[in-house]
Amino acid sequence: MNIDLGKFKGPCPCGRTHSISVEEIVIEAGALQKIPSWIAGKGFKKPAMLCDFHTYEAAGAALKKLMPGLPAVKLDPEGLHADERAAALADERLGDADLILAVGSGTIHDTARFVAHKRGIPFLSVPTAASVDGFVSTVAAMTWHGYKKTFPAVAPAAVFADTNVFAKAPARLSASGFADLLGKYTALADWKAAQLLTGEYFCGRICEMELSAIETVCKNLDGIPAGGPEASEQLMYGLLLSGLAMQMIGNSRPASGAEHHFSHLWEMEAINPHVKAYHGEKVGVGLMLTAEAYHKLAAWIENGGSRLSDYGGVETALFAHFKELDVYKQIAEENTPDPLAQVDRQTLQQNLPALAKILREIPSAENIAALLKKAGAPVTMADIGLSDGLIPLSAALSPYVRSRLTVMRISKLLDCGSL
Repeated sequence: MNIDLGKFKGPCPCGRTHSISVEEIVIEAGALQKIPSWIAGKGFKKPAMLCDFHTYEAAGAALKKLMPGLPAVKLDPEGLHADERAAALADERLGDADLILAVGSGTIHDTARFVAHKRGIPFLSVPTAASVDGFVSTVAAMTWHGYKKTFPAVAPAAVFADTNVFAKAPARLSASGFADLLGKYTALADWKAAQLLTGEYFCGRICEMELSAIETVCKNLDGIPAGGPEASEQLMYGLLLSGLAMQMIGNSRPASGAEHHFSHLWEMEAINPHVKAYHGEKVGVGLMLTAEAYHKLAAWIENGGSRLSDYGGVETALFAHFKELDVYKQIAEENTPDPLAQVDRQTLQQNLPALAKILREIPSAENIAALLKKAGAPVTMADIGLSDGLIPLSAALSPYVRSRLTVMRISKLLDCGSL
């Protein structure tokens, strides 16, 4: 399918005029074969491929046959992360390329978009698995000297997602993508809550667009573990749609909330050992913890809870768990000013019933667990190699890894006990 990008642009009932920078998105069998003519038609003279050993086998080798002179920068996937080391290595080995072909998944794409932005050149997205929603993102999620940061970057000029490639990816990667997509349930609830309590900009059209994509993917869930072409294409479409939503408003608000903050915290390895789980797998477990917490908070409100806490500001004592001094400093900087300063306490108290209603729109943790299990994705902390004993500290610290208002952060203003 060729996605009609025109329907995502222009004036919107939310009052804004949305724009996107990606020029073309193709999701179909044989999409790789369209890449050489696209490059030639755009006049690029020195394209180069960025991949790892695995993604080269999945799609890079086929591209080399189509374009024999295409340089291939193959990174070792062992211990590969989107970090300062990968960025420096890619930048060095890409030479004087005027176009980067990102052949891979999340790590390769974040590294490619970071380097492309640094050089002021475009890049092309060639997904090898439907594993993340960041293919068309305008930001690069990087671990920079131990701290998880989001850097300004560039969206791809075009996306060529070949069903013959990504539908054959390991089932675990597709399950990770499904978990990442399912995380929009709590991310969108966080966005709605921020709009309710602070008047933050919110686009109902984008929200409905994402929820509709999740619904469609869930209806095709049986085919995802088996690598069914139609189910795989629907998953890829949903993930790309999430990326387009981020482009439409210019940040990751529609796609990333408290569930992602759990993942970001664990990826920093400040309170936990190294986790080999994929990003989407960690997001899925973060989603479980967030959904449980949000329904618990909703029940507290519905049972008459309304007492505000004696919150006195950012709990800087918690930052002592960030072992590296530079990480500690960056966390402190991220929380200055405190996002909770935007929340008027009287407004919060008056709108608690409305907040509970937003939280009840999230599927129950039991229903989310059933969906994740059906897709073959992790559900528990143990599934990603972490201890349940880390849950309280993860819940306390994760809201501080981003300067973003979430209900997990808002709960610090409420005397509701531990979530």
